[in-house]
Amino acid sequence: MVDRLSSSKAVSRGGVDRLPQFPFSTVFTANQLGVNPLTGWQYEYVPWPASVIYLARSTTTGTRQTIYSGSETIQERTPVQGGGTAGTTPSELNTTPVAFHAAAGDRLKLVIDEVAGGTPTIDGVVIINPLS
Repeated sequence: MVDRLSSSKAVSRGGVDRLPQFPFSTVFTANQLGVNPLTGWQYEYVPWPASVIYLARSTTTGTRQTIYSGSETIQERTPVQGGGTAGTTPSELNTTPVAFHAAAGDRLKLVIDEVAGGTPTIDGVVIINPLS
């Protein structure tokens, strides 16, 4: 298997590609607005064309999210799926993924707002798959 580290793509070791993933768990205060868990992540700016998969669940139904890739709005101010358990990374078995393509250099941005005066926890994961 070829080691693609020199081309800034996912690294292959032992025949298994290592795709960048960012699992997160964020606790919100009442009416907290504009939280972006991806701020400061190494792949916040996608270094190569990629397919992105994003999953998120909230412990309440009072959260809204907007998803951006570069100048494109992927999903605008929609409810985050409720019913999550704090500290549990969602999977595609129980959470509908948001999937989209990102161009090289695009900034991935999540804007999550708590709108119901609660104190939810949002658990999520972003998975980036380099396109060939």
